[in-house]
Amino acid sequence: MKKQLLAASLLALMGTAPLAHAADYAIDTKGAHASVNFKVKHIGFSWLTGRFNKFDGQFSYDAENPTASTIEVNIDTTSIDSNHAERDKHIRSGDFLNVSKFPTARFVSTKVVKDDDNELNIHGNLTLHGVTKPVVIDVEKVGEGKDPWGGYRVGFEGSTTISMREFGIEHKLGDLADTVELELHVEGIRK
Repeated sequence: MKKQLLAASLLALMGTAPLAHAADYAIDTKGAHASVNFKVKHIGFSWLTGRFNKFDGQFSYDAENPTASTIEVNIDTTSIDSNHAERDKHIRSGDFLNVSKFPTARFVSTKVVKDDDNELNIHGNLTLHGVTKPVVIDVEKVGEGKDPWGGYRVGFEGSTTISMREFGIEHKLGDLADTVELELHVEGIRK
């Protein structure tokens, strides 16, 4: 016990605290406490909004050292839902997502930069339509703590913008319709 106190005192005097360990979380898709949404201009006149109904993922997060965090998300592109069956069929076709050839999109973080107290920039690689490109997701921590069922949760929201053409999706919906805004809401349950 004396050795532990002495080590902690020495670390405190040196200005170094003992390292906290990151916790691993599963994204809570079963409880519907997470979503992957999109928004794209429809021929420049209005917004087409939708979401992906099936996805999963996990992340590692340490509030004391958020730059050591990692995240991995897999999206079932066949689950796209724009609230219009015929349009969804067209989005799944070779004109857009080509889900028969590319049924999964994937994001894997490569680094995390702390921007502000509750804000992070998550850099990573997004694979969509068979093309992998670097993207940055601007993220804000919503909150964390014990849940009523004896577990521990942490939640984030984030957004990024991608170009369909950069991911090999060439079909045009008008000059203003190349940019897709992605919005993510993630609640993780500590494993």
